[in-house]
This record gives sequence, C-alpha cells and structure tokens, in this order.
Amino acid sequence: MQSQQISYRDTGFVSKMICDLFEGKEALSAFYGNTPNVDNFKVQLLDKQENFTQNQREVLVSSLVSQYGSLLQKGSSVDANIQRLALPNTFTITTGHQLNLMTGPLYFLYKIISTLNLCKTLKKSHPEFDFVPVYWMATEDHDFDEISFFNFNRKNFKWDREKAGAVGRFSIDGLEPLFALFDKELGSSSSAQEIKNLIKKSYLSSFSLTEATRKLVHELFHSEGLVILDGDDRPLKQVFIPKMKEELLSSSCQIEVEKTISRLQSDYDSEYVPQVNPREINLFYLTDTNRLRLVRTPNGFADADNTLSWTKAELLHELQETPDRFSPNVLMRPLYQETILPNLCYIGGGGELAYWLELKAYFESQKTPFPILLHRNAAVLVPRKIADKIERLQLTPADVFLKRSSLINKKVRQISNIDLDLQPFKKVLEEQFVHLESLILETDASFEGAVKAQQVKQFKGIDNLEQRLLKAQKRKLADQVKRLTLLHDALFPNESLQERTVNFSEFYLAYGSEILSLLSKQLDPLSLKFDWIVLD
Repeated sequence: MQSQQISYRDTGFVSKMICDLFEGKEALSAFYGNTPNVDNFKVQLLDKQENFTQNQREVLVSSLVSQYGSLLQKGSSVDANIQRLALPNTFTITTGHQLNLMTGPLYFLYKIISTLNLCKTLKKSHPEFDFVPVYWMATEDHDFDEISFFNFNRKNFKWDREKAGAVGRFSIDGLEPLFALFDKELGSSSSAQEIKNLIKKSYLSSFSLTEATRKLVHELFHSEGLVILDGDDRPLKQVFIPKMKEELLSSSCQIEVEKTISRLQSDYDSEYVPQVNPREINLFYLTDTNRLRLVRTPNGFADADNTLSWTKAELLHELQETPDRFSPNVLMRPLYQETILPNLCYIGGGGELAYWLELKAYFESQKTPFPILLHRNAAVLVPRKIADKIERLQLTPADVFLKRSSLINKKVRQISNIDLDLQPFKKVLEEQFVHLESLILETDASFEGAVKAQQVKQFKGIDNLEQRLLKAQKRKLADQVKRLTLLHDALFPNESLQERTVNFSEFYLAYGSEILSLLSKQLDPLSLKFDWIVLD
C-alpha cells in the first residue's frame, strides 16, 4: 500500500474557513482554544481536570454501563475504558455522527479511526494519563431524510417509513426487505458473509435504531476500546439541568452566539455566513413521536406549532422531574457533550467545526472549558488498478483532485500534437495595442475608448477560438476523454468526494476486515492533510 498527502487547500474540497483555521490564520484565533498539537493536550487536560468533578465521572460510568447492558463483556477493552473514566487521570477524545444506515458515507470510518489514533498518540506522549475514544451517537436528531439510506455500487438503498421524532427511538421493524435486497447485491464471498453477519448481529437483532447502531459500531471497533455514548439518557441530562434551565430563562446561547457571528463578520470575513443561526430557545421537547421546538409565549412556553403549552413554573418543574424530555439542538449539544464528558478534543468534519467556531464565547459564559478542535482524517482510497492507470496517464493525485472539466482540458492539451494555447497571441496583440494607443494620444485622444473596446473584443475572440479548438480536439480524442472520465468518476462519483458518497461495505467486500487495520496504520489525525491511499 502506498500513500501520499495533499494540503486541504490544494484539494479544492475543503472550505476556506477550515483551511484558514488549520493554517493558523490570526483573524480566527479568537474563536477557538488550544491548537491541536501534542503539547497543548497537556494544557487542555489540566484545565479540564479542574472543571470536571468526581460526581460527573460516576454518573457517566453508571450511564454507560446501563446503556451497554449485556453487550458489555467484563474485562473487555470497552469495559476497561469505561471503568477508567471514573479515574481523575482519564480523559476522552470524542467524535459524533448521525445514525445513518450501515454508518452512511465512508467518512464515518475516518472519524472513528481519527479518534482511536489520536488516543494512541496521546498515550505515548503522556503515559501518566489515559485517553478514551468516544463515539457520540446523534440519537436525538430528527432529520430522517439524511440518515435513511446508504449507497453501494452506485445503488441507493433507502428505508421508507414515516418520520416520527428523534431517530434513535425509531423501531426498525420493516428493514428486513431492504437488507434482503442488499444481501443479493453482496454475493457469497467470505467478506460478503462477514457483512451479512454484521447486519444480522445489529439491525436484525435490535428493537431501535439506537440499539442497532451501537451493535454495528461495537462489532467493528470493540477491540480498539471504542466507547459508544447515547446522550438521550435521563441521568446524564440531570447533570445538564442547570444549563438547560438558564437557556429557558435567559437565552444565553442566542446572545453569545449572535455576538460571535458579528465578530466573525467584522474581524475575519465580512461575507461570512453563519453555519448555524441560534434561536431564542435552543432546546426541543421530546415526546414518544415528536421532537418539538420550544418557544416563549406571553403566558410562558409552547412548542413552535402550539400543540403543547406550559406556564414558566410548569415547564421548569417538568425540566426538574423529567429532564430526558428536553433535547439540546445543534448549538447546545456541544455544551451538553462537554458538560457530561471529561473531554479534551472534538473531531469532526468541516461543517461541524464551522459551527463550533461560533461557540467559544458561549462556553466561556457557561464556565465550561472549550475543547481542542480537530478536523477528521480525509482520504481517497485508490484501488491498485486505478492507480496504475493514473500513472500511465502521467497524472498526479493533485491532478485528479481537479474538477473533471479542468482535468480533461489539461490532459487534452498534454496529449495533443498541436499547440492549443493561444494566449501568446494575446501578448503580441497587447504590444500592438500599446503602440496604437501612443499614436492615438498623439493625434486624437477621443479615440482611446474605441481602441480599448477593440482590444477587449480581440482578446475575447482569441479566448473563444481557443475554447472551440479545445472542444474540437476533445471530439478527436473522444476515446481518451471517455477513459479519463470513467477513471475520475471511479474516485469522485458524480464529481463528489468518494468519502461522502460510498459506503464502507464496498471496500470491506473487496478487502475484508483488513481494510480497518490498513486505514488505522495510514491515517494520522494530527497531519492535517488529505490522504491519497493506494490499496493493493
């Protein structure tokens, strides 16, 4: 297996803001805490140690043991990590993800492996401390459309059912026909049988989507000690009651986040568009079938559709008695996470980190340490046959990251037996127009505008002619263009990143469970680069 790395900015697929963040742009420094290097983790953990109580640790351990139930084997790596969380020298590294069917896009694996590998790196550098990898399941999310499908071999496997509140509480009755279709696609190889066994042990032996997802991810990563946490948990939410109460009474999140958004626009980028806008109340109310957004009313509180209502006293009483009915939204969930975990770092994708950058002042107002932010590993997995074709075409990985039209244009120019670059003609014309302008100024300056207009027209004509020549040459080299298109589409399906489209099962089918260890060996979460990995 070979690999090389490409800077985020050079890929063209990572946002300017995230590139600026990890390139250390000064204008962003006020919006994050410690930078992700090994030494700063020591600073971070000392701060967290002072702000995380033994009682919080005990509640966390108790909840995790309860959530795992019979799945937790005494003496296992997961059990050992859960028990370590009761000790003051143990901290977590956390990533989070929705409950996508079959884990959804490939980058789910990169999130988990980034988290596992960072814990290993930190343990080597700070052996007197322990670091536990945590996967936070987004069980309270209600965007069913985003999680209801996965792609395999360009086919979409979608779960059709009625939407009904928090997805983690969904019964998975009715999934059997979908997995029966998937079973036929997998074939009968040993790797296919392993995938079928994963499905049988998770989706086909569970009641809820939360239970199924836990079992699937546990089967994939239990040997690495990955701890899986469900925030939809009464004891954990009891710890969070004071901050939810403050949100109901004072809208702290909205006040602080709106100030931060204004500062991002004034100090960083005047055209900055918020990743997430805060609401007056950033909490939902959970029922058995719905996740209702809370709003203030003249008489107290209600849900946004006005199906339920409470006086102030009634809702505060309900919060105290049944905190599990209250669910933080996307902007409050990070504070919930950092309140119940002895966490040092959040590992996420670009979109996630963009909204975390809105939250530092809010965390400070809540007297909660703001975690280190780290971009998950990102990668393109390249089968050896495709890598050999790329090499024969004398292309580099950086070339293949180009937009498809740009890549084709570049290659057509490269393999053509004629020069398709007409830009030198513009240089000759420019010299002639400079001479013409000097003559005009000596005779009648009123012609200057006409001369400039003619220059623009001539330059545009050359550009148009160059594009027509290139188009004609593409027709002449149609076979080469087709092969290049197919090659690019194999790695960037529909011109999207492979990791955002393909499900892990495609690579598991081809390479077996070894694909997980191969990725673990290759992905360095502190490299802050995009990986190009050739699979033999």
